[in-house]
Amino acid sequence: MATIEVEKILALVPESLKIPRDRMWMTYDKDADILYINFKKPSHADDSELTEDDAIIRYEKGEVVGITILNASKRKAG
Repeated sequence: MATIEVEKILALVPESLKIPRDRMWMTYDKDADILYINFKKPSHADDSELTEDDAIIRYEKGEVVGITILNASKRKAG
């Protein structure tokens, strides 16, 4: 079981390294089916926008500090 989980996580590495950020934190709320990705801690978003594909981009002073992905489990690998 642990081997399968590690393999899934390792499969994320190549795409994760393409994200132009040095730090990233992720939290998944299973009950709400929302994935929170933060690029800054602490972050104090002062603006946000909802995209057509149900993602909320959060900004602090014009800089993207996080992304909230709604209906996360229904997303398909691209």
